[in-house]
Amino acid sequence: MKVVFLRSAEADLKDLRTYIVRNFGKDVWLATYGKIKESVAMIQDHPKAGGVPPELESLNISQYRQVLSGINRIVYEPRDDATYIHLICDTRRDLQGLLMKRIVSPAAADSRPRN
Repeated sequence: MKVVFLRSAEADLKDLRTYIVRNFGKDVWLATYGKIKESVAMIQDHPKAGGVPPELESLNISQYRQVLSGINRIVYEPRDDATYIHLICDTRRDLQGLLMKRIVSPAAADSRPRN
């Protein structure tokens, strides 16, 4: 199945890269990015394999799934036509807070697919 990174997820990936390179170096980024790419390949092959994030399940929101990639999580939405990656973040970040910011201020974190 086709995997589409939404603009918000692309921005997350760029922010993650900047943070890791600045604080831990390029080698750590390359290892992290390799794990993320492996996780995305798994999502592409098995989009229903990830679990529903507990923070969303408690709100009865079940269309989103997540996979863990090292200490990062990838939150995505499998649909009939494609799987959409919405968010990539450190597992220690407040997922509900991040999602609320995107819902309240969608212009700040454009979630449209890239062209």
